[in-house]
Amino acid sequence: MTPSGPSEGASWFGPPSQLVKRSVTQADNAGFARLWATFMTARVVFAAALFLLHGALYLAVHGLPSWVPLLSAAYLVVTVLVRWLARPGGRGRLFDAQWVYSVGVDLAFFGALHLAQPSSINYTPLFALPVLVASVLGSRALGVGSAALVTVLLLGQVAWADSRSLAGSAPDLAQAGLTSAGLLALAWLTNLLSIRLAREEALARASRAEAQLQAVVSNMVIEGLPDGVLVVDSDYVVQAANPAAHMMLGSDSEVTPHAFSIDDDPAWFQLAQLVQLTLVDGPVEAAEVTLRHGERQFSRLQVRTERTPALGEAARPMCVMFLQDLREMEARLRTEKLAAMGRMSAAVAHEIRNPLAAISQANALLAEDLQQPVHQRLASMVRQNAERLGHIVDDVLDVVRVEQSGESAAVRDEVELDAQAAALCADWVGQHGAGARVRLNWNAPETEVYFSTEHLRRVLVNLLDNAARYASQREGAIQVTTHAVDYGPVMLMVWSDGPAMEPSVRRHLFEPFFSSESRSSGLGLFICRELCERHGAEIAYERTQRAQGDVLVDGNEFFLSFQRPRASDSMLPLDAMDFQ
Repeated sequence: MTPSGPSEGASWFGPPSQLVKRSVTQADNAGFARLWATFMTARVVFAAALFLLHGALYLAVHGLPSWVPLLSAAYLVVTVLVRWLARPGGRGRLFDAQWVYSVGVDLAFFGALHLAQPSSINYTPLFALPVLVASVLGSRALGVGSAALVTVLLLGQVAWADSRSLAGSAPDLAQAGLTSAGLLALAWLTNLLSIRLAREEALARASRAEAQLQAVVSNMVIEGLPDGVLVVDSDYVVQAANPAAHMMLGSDSEVTPHAFSIDDDPAWFQLAQLVQLTLVDGPVEAAEVTLRHGERQFSRLQVRTERTPALGEAARPMCVMFLQDLREMEARLRTEKLAAMGRMSAAVAHEIRNPLAAISQANALLAEDLQQPVHQRLASMVRQNAERLGHIVDDVLDVVRVEQSGESAAVRDEVELDAQAAALCADWVGQHGAGARVRLNWNAPETEVYFSTEHLRRVLVNLLDNAARYASQREGAIQVTTHAVDYGPVMLMVWSDGPAMEPSVRRHLFEPFFSSESRSSGLGLFICRELCERHGAEIAYERTQRAQGDVLVDGNEFFLSFQRPRASDSMLPLDAMDFQ
């Protein structure tokens, strides 16, 4: 019956079942404290009423002894001190100090009034208060024992009052016995009811705690789902939506209120129709929905709905919608297919390389003898397409080499970042005739980083090619910047003013064989990431703003974070190396 709380210094972390037990224990202790405070407050009120009664009798009836109001005042002071200073020890304990200043004080005070009989008032009913306190707040033995003590007191008082005339004391003995039997029955039944109520309350708290735990876990799972989840009522008000659903709807979860209407945006009209269809006819197994967001690119979703049961007479069913981004599903399926094809194409690439080299050599020899411009253009087309095929073959073979070589095969050269990046960018600008379209900012002079010169060329050229593909023709449309912090990271950023990437593209940006264009192999950024990881560097993407003339322009930025050579680290102060 007695719940024991966690000992001091005990750990509050553990399995969910232990957390539920601890929460139930804390709630049970809090409930017992409230019940104890209620009984102690009732004692204060009862003591104040007795003090006022005895005070009025003392003033009106001069025969009332003076010690009666004084004893009542002392009892009132004790009950007030117990109410405001004492703290409950726990439910169901056999004996504790709290019973001395609660039940014991009541029995002593009421027993003194009953034995002395200072007035014609019958004080016997007062014994019900300590018996109730002992039975409800204490153990069964304490409650029955308190009633037994009152029984001894009542019968002893009758025998002492008239020990000579047994016949004359028979009614008093019967009255005392009946009162004692009633107090014993009261103690027994009250304790039984108290135990039953406490058990039911503990079970109810445990059920509520488990339900709350399940709700928390369910919310965590739903919040982390890649699929969107919407809960919509019959008034088309969205009662719940996870972050994935907000993103698919094209709304910002940090700005959109917790509850909004599916009718707020005309782009959601098809979803509102599905809600109505679900609530009227039943669940929808699968439906393709296109959401058009004005200037934004449209979203294609696959929607499945379920209808919740109506719990209660006044409750109405709601529609639960499960949203899947078809573009992301198709991209994921395409990535898996291309990955499988890539493993096969790695073997095919070796077979293609030799005939391709022969075609290139034959075309070069043939071009030396061609005189007519038409024939030269055809030879140039053959050369360009052969080079393109050669680049694709090289990309496929590079992926195989990167995956098979591992980090141990990486040549960890020390290169001066600004000098190497400036030379590589100058070659690229000259080859592509970029001119003023490219802006270079070198802010890491004489800073060396871990990276292979050839690998740095491949990474930087790949990023510049991607930037040139989507950037505008304005001055400063492509910006290459280096940045170094004392004892901190060394950064290389390639920024372009191209349009923002879709979220589905950003999530698969560095995956192999993933590309938003059909003519691309989808291996460039994957190889860049693999090369960076081999040298202990990192590559990432974010949408940032850069200055173009006098205005700030949004753009796409790829940034690399390099490691410094260990030789430089050894020259740093000890406290600076701790923060490296």
